[in-house]
Amino acid sequence: MSVEQTLQAVLTNPQVLAVWGALVAVSLLALAYDLRANNSGIAPLMKFVWGLTVLYSGPLGLAIYAYSGRSAIDHDSLWRRGFRSVAHCYSGCGAGEVIGVTVAAGLLALASHWVIAITFGCAYVLGYSLTVGPLMQEGESFATAMTDALYTETPSITVMEIAAIGTDVWLAGEAHIGQVLFWSALIFSLTIGLVVAYPVNVLLVSQGVKEGMQNPKEAAA
Repeated sequence: MSVEQTLQAVLTNPQVLAVWGALVAVSLLALAYDLRANNSGIAPLMKFVWGLTVLYSGPLGLAIYAYSGRSAIDHDSLWRRGFRSVAHCYSGCGAGEVIGVTVAAGLLALASHWVIAITFGCAYVLGYSLTVGPLMQEGESFATAMTDALYTETPSITVMEIAAIGTDVWLAGEAHIGQVLFWSALIFSLTIGLVVAYPVNVLLVSQGVKEGMQNPKEAAA
């Protein structure tokens, strides 16, 4: 059995999917409790970011939040800033990928090249919006905010979506919206994109291209 067939078998196994669903539900409950009880002071945008990160990646997303997103972290670091940066990118790009794949492949049943193009477009739009929106709220013009987003977010979005969309098309390129594999491969591909884009975000933060989002300890102060 090939790697592709093995992954497809795992991603369509009812027991695996049930366990994963339970882990995601428990992770979301744990996140909601901690945000309410211990981290209510962090920015609303980051609460949204962490919610989507955990929704997409379950216990992995929760572990990233626990390591880098809580106001109780004992010190900040490049690695933590990289995780906050990639989670910020992931939340918007992931939503774009879900919308793009669902519409282009699931509802319209377009050819693979159209699915890839539309999904990339949706990921860029939503990924950039999470940077442009807050910058404009701080008083920057749309042109300035968009220029900043293009400069800081494009490398991360591009690498993330090449990995994620490539994985999804590889595993479920022939699946239709009514099949389990269509959805499970989409979820799996999101986490692949997160993992692959993390080193890119660490590099961008280390070079000063991205700031890595505010230290949650400072945000909650």
